[in-house]
Amino acid sequence: MLPARCAGCGADRAQLCPACLTALATARPGPTALPWVHAAAPYADPVRQLLLAHKERGALRLAGPLGEALAQAVRSSLGPRAGLAPLLLVPMPSARAAVRARGHDPTLRLAGAAARSLRRAGLDARAAALLRHTRPVADQAGLTAAERRRNLHGALTVLPGANHRLTGRQPVLVDDLVTTGASLAEAARALAAAGLPPKAAATVAAAVPHLPAVPHRTAGPARHPARTDPAGRAWSKP
Repeated sequence: MLPARCAGCGADRAQLCPACLTALATARPGPTALPWVHAAAPYADPVRQLLLAHKERGALRLAGPLGEALAQAVRSSLGPRAGLAPLLLVPMPSARAAVRARGHDPTLRLAGAAARSLRRAGLDARAAALLRHTRPVADQAGLTAAERRRNLHGALTVLPGANHRLTGRQPVLVDDLVTTGASLAEAARALAAAGLPPKAAATVAAAVPHLPAVPHRTAGPARHPARTDPAGRAWSKP
């Protein structure tokens, strides 16, 4: 039985070919148009195809290299703060129906892979699912940014006991993809409401503008439209 084609480019005999692995491994993480969200790469092929294969087609072996990219985005989002306190990566929650349909929780899997990558780099990091949905939400596809915010507002809450799991740790929200940032903003609101404001957010890819190699302290120049931190407060440079 021949190995699967590369999920990134369709090349024969490899689920992830050397060229696509190199493209992922050499991605340059940086801030998006949302200053507090950093991404490893733009949402374009081959990264787009790799994320879809992992999420929708059960290519679970891709969690490792995608998690490595997510770990780089986490470090980019925190800058020099990355080693100041143990990290807790908080994945965006998946709807139960979606988890059942896919047979796995892709975001939680990526968070775990990223935490392992960070530990290999010498950082104290773990991943924990601390958020859950409080109500159903409409499909986000086709919605404007304002419609996404209205659709998601109040839709997430923190699980009981989350405070204990976060004690002494820097919470960082993680996801596979950021588009408008509405989902991450709602997750940040839920954590902040529980007294657990996240320090930053990181994703593998960004459908919003992605600005690699910008120094952390700038976190995006003044032309960026979003000027709030993860908890919705006015954003300022760290």
